[in-house]
Amino acid sequence: MTGLEIVFEYLPATIRNKIEPERNVPNLQIEEIRLRSNKPLMLKKGQETQVIDYIVKQQEVLQAFERICENSVYSYTRQICDGYITIRGGNRVGIVGSAVVSNGQVININYISSLNFRIAREKMGCSNFIIKDIIDEQSGSIYNTLIVSPPGCGKTTLLRDIVRNISNGISEIGFKGKTVGVVDERGEIAAMY
Repeated sequence: MTGLEIVFEYLPATIRNKIEPERNVPNLQIEEIRLRSNKPLMLKKGQETQVIDYIVKQQEVLQAFERICENSVYSYTRQICDGYITIRGGNRVGIVGSAVVSNGQVININYISSLNFRIAREKMGCSNFIIKDIIDEQSGSIYNTLIVSPPGCGKTTLLRDIVRNISNGISEIGFKGKTVGVVDERGEIAAMY
């Protein structure tokens, strides 16, 4: 099941029906689906943001939010306070609402007004062009590496492929795989939720 197919399960039927014609446009994969109360439905495809001729209702935002929280909003309070919830497949949903703050800490978010679904993808081999900068081919050791870029540029996708390459090994350069441990607070890299 693809990331988009998983995300579709959380969307109300009215929203799914509006997005369906856009799903299979060649070379323009949907990366984000933005639901904003009383605003047009939006799709991000690469650098393009497409506005769909459909006004999202508050009820539809709340219906999707309930599905994301599996009808148990309380059990997702910590993630909600972080501003996002990770759903199946490593997909993330950004949450916008009114923050409830106590002692400088967000303790809840009320009046959910927007949801931004970021669709996770696996791009096998995307790290191949930089792997030589991460692995010392002579000793087989791994260099300390920092990956920095603006949001939506593929840091998680790149990291997921780096982990796969280091774990499996790379026969082309004679690198034998290593045991890899990943600390993934957001549950994105291992596509867990």
